[in-house]
Amino acid sequence: MNDVSENRRYSRYALALLLAVNLLNYIDRQVLYAVFPLIKADLRLSDTALGFLGSAFMLCYMVSAPFFGRLGDRGSRTGLASFGLVTWSLATSLAGFAPGYRSLLAARTVIGVGEASFGTVSPGLIADYFSKERRGRVLSFFYLAIPVGSALGYLLGGIIGQGLGWHAAFLIVGAPGLLLALPVRRLREPRRPGGGNPAANGSETGKNAFVLLLANRSFVVNTLAMAAMTFALGGLAQWVPSFLNRVHGLDVARGNTLFGAVTVVAGIGGTLAGGWLGDRWQQKSPRGHLLVSGWGFVVGAPVVALAIIAPSLAASLAAIFLAEFFLFFNTGPLNTVIVNVTNPSLRATAFAVNIFFIHALGDAVSPTILGFCSDLWGIRTALLIAPLAVAMAAFFCFLCTRYIEADMGRVVE
Repeated sequence: MNDVSENRRYSRYALALLLAVNLLNYIDRQVLYAVFPLIKADLRLSDTALGFLGSAFMLCYMVSAPFFGRLGDRGSRTGLASFGLVTWSLATSLAGFAPGYRSLLAARTVIGVGEASFGTVSPGLIADYFSKERRGRVLSFFYLAIPVGSALGYLLGGIIGQGLGWHAAFLIVGAPGLLLALPVRRLREPRRPGGGNPAANGSETGKNAFVLLLANRSFVVNTLAMAAMTFALGGLAQWVPSFLNRVHGLDVARGNTLFGAVTVVAGIGGTLAGGWLGDRWQQKSPRGHLLVSGWGFVVGAPVVALAIIAPSLAASLAAIFLAEFFLFFNTGPLNTVIVNVTNPSLRATAFAVNIFFIHALGDAVSPTILGFCSDLWGIRTALLIAPLAVAMAAFFCFLCTRYIEADMGRVVE
């Protein structure tokens, strides 16, 4: 009984530590977008060049992910998580010394390497600390870092950038990650279901791993749903602070504070509600996680459009709140689908492939596309692309319900 209690306490400690790291992950990722107006004015950039700062990070992130996924299935996941944390924290701080566009672009690219190393191994690591029945809720807690970290990135970036300049914003938010690197490295590796040496688990970790994943219909269609969602949310995350600045006349500090506050409240509520509802519906049907996400997207798409076209600031912020609440429904459930349809020996690779495609088709291109459209038609018209992508995410969620039961049945826990 004491061993069981000790294991539960350690699992909660590991979750809390990795959640803290993921929080820093999203703070360091989103701080750039908070200071977009300051960088644009200082370096005299077009919206297309500004958007490419976000796209370059995502391109490096998605290209690096498959490499780290293969390493994660064969070796130490805690070592890779710690390496990633150190890499992106140092690169974020170094962005604070960037004298111009090229050096800032280089720093953002290196951040992509670090975040790919952590992002590919951490979900599977957490899943192995907890039972299958609790995965949706546990991963929802882990992914609370998305709204909370993003909100803090906007808040800290806006306040520090307005007061001390955009260089200081990068310097200050990058340093704390180095303090958590050693505790992450010392985490105990949980037992991987299926047992044994992960490198010796057969063809799934061999050269046929990618073929097996691409033959998994649930994995592929679920990934397409996440890619459409990532296209929308990535573009909105990058451009909404600038939208509030240009369309509604808010300065950098106030705009980012309001957007951050809305994001953290709506994101926490939506993420926790989606994880809880997903697990409840999953007990009744293998399609539960997908249905929660799909209906969240159905409600979210028109509300995103309303947030963009609303004439007043109050109406726009209210619609942004509702849109984020329903869009964040998907966070825990869709990541849980990846875990549930892939064998344990393949999960780091599965998340790596998922990361590659959701960003290749999503926010690696959407910031630049929206920036280009903004240069042509204005930021409000450009952002109306986002609700169309959300509607596509709903379509893929419902399509995936046709395959999920059969694919879950093939997994050996």
